[in-house]
Amino acid sequence: MAGLDKRVGSYAQALEGLADGMTLLAGGFGLCGIPENLIAEVKRRQVQGLTVVSNNCGVDGFGLGLLLETRQVRKVVASYVGENALFEQQVLSGELEVELTPQGTLAEKVRAGGAGIPAFYTATGYGTPVAAGKEVRQFAGKHYILEEAITGDFALIKGWKADWYGNVIYRHTAQNFNPLMATAGRITVVEVEEIVPPGELPPSAIHTPGIYVDRLIVGQFEKRIEQRTLRAERSLTMLTREQMAMRVARELRDGYYVNLGIGIPTLVANYIPAGMDVMLQSENGLLGMGEFPDAQSLDADMINAGKQTVTARTGAAIFDSAQSFAMIRGGHVDLTVLGAFEVDMEGNIASWMIPGKMVKGMGGAMDLVAGAQNIIVVMTHASKSGESKLLSRCTLPLTGVGCIRRVLTDLALLEIKDGAFILREYAPGVGIDEIVSKTAGKIIVADDVREMRFS
Repeated sequence: MAGLDKRVGSYAQALEGLADGMTLLAGGFGLCGIPENLIAEVKRRQVQGLTVVSNNCGVDGFGLGLLLETRQVRKVVASYVGENALFEQQVLSGELEVELTPQGTLAEKVRAGGAGIPAFYTATGYGTPVAAGKEVRQFAGKHYILEEAITGDFALIKGWKADWYGNVIYRHTAQNFNPLMATAGRITVVEVEEIVPPGELPPSAIHTPGIYVDRLIVGQFEKRIEQRTLRAERSLTMLTREQMAMRVARELRDGYYVNLGIGIPTLVANYIPAGMDVMLQSENGLLGMGEFPDAQSLDADMINAGKQTVTARTGAAIFDSAQSFAMIRGGHVDLTVLGAFEVDMEGNIASWMIPGKMVKGMGGAMDLVAGAQNIIVVMTHASKSGESKLLSRCTLPLTGVGCIRRVLTDLALLEIKDGAFILREYAPGVGIDEIVSKTAGKIIVADDVREMRFS
């Protein structure tokens, strides 16, 4: 390799200098845009005591999950545990040190590191465990916490095309964390599907300029996709998942920009009224109108970690994760729909972990509840054991403080106001007394309460 030519001939050469105890920044979101061959080379080299910074650790037996299996990782900085059972098991057992970080904060910490900015203030996470031990300041009457930037020894990046000089283009939502990580590594290694001579890529199409790239290699990629799981419906006296999605869809307005969370909220896209223009904002870097086909027909690079995936028809934009969360934190999203484990009558929400039992990570939820003014929580009224999830005070670690105003459960639509749940609508076939008895927090039945209609 000479001059500005960044090409290397082998993966061993690509990761030359990798050693025990180093910090690795790994691009990707779920299984989309992950540097799978570079990760395999890290495993082959058997380096130990690594700190890995990534949105998540993929899945069991693939991607970063391989390094968890071989116990090469000492610490993970991530926003989401997801469906990686081994990751969750190692976190709960204390075998693996983990620093769970809101997704938008993680993106900004890496972006800041690459830009030479040592720290910044954000409202995301204030009043939650994320803020513990961090400096808090007020700006314009709102609380913000100080977050420090992230850099790494190696950045492992997956691109689509590049030229010899290391100018890189990513395919669709594979941008996600890749452009951010590429700027923040002391040594940045990019694996791509094709390398072309300088001049063949339009300068205006470049996502990562070659100044950030140190080594470049062509790889072969498996491109797995994640499958959507469908659940069986429950009792006819409760709202089905589809009915809950239909009811939330009535809250949409023409011209809205909307973020839909994992699970039931995803289904809302199926019930957008005909003729209404709604733009769906997806946290891995996609904004657009579209359809939601079966997972098998999707382009692997458009998969959004099990969340809504838009096959854009018109007006779409694709961008990196830092830009995505700038939209969210900046208050540009009109409506956010997300799930929860608990909501209390002060408008607090808990949605990311059950200590000692389950750790899923906060993903983008903390950013969403900190930056959105219009939030609807969609969840079951009670847990599987029959315990109310509408409480006087949340018992689980908080996702956000005083930010929730409306909750739709499988029994009712409730407003949170003046320290109480106000029952506004109830599911067909469900008695008001049943709803009251299954609500642990203070509940007031509105004078104009009515039955939901789905005709």
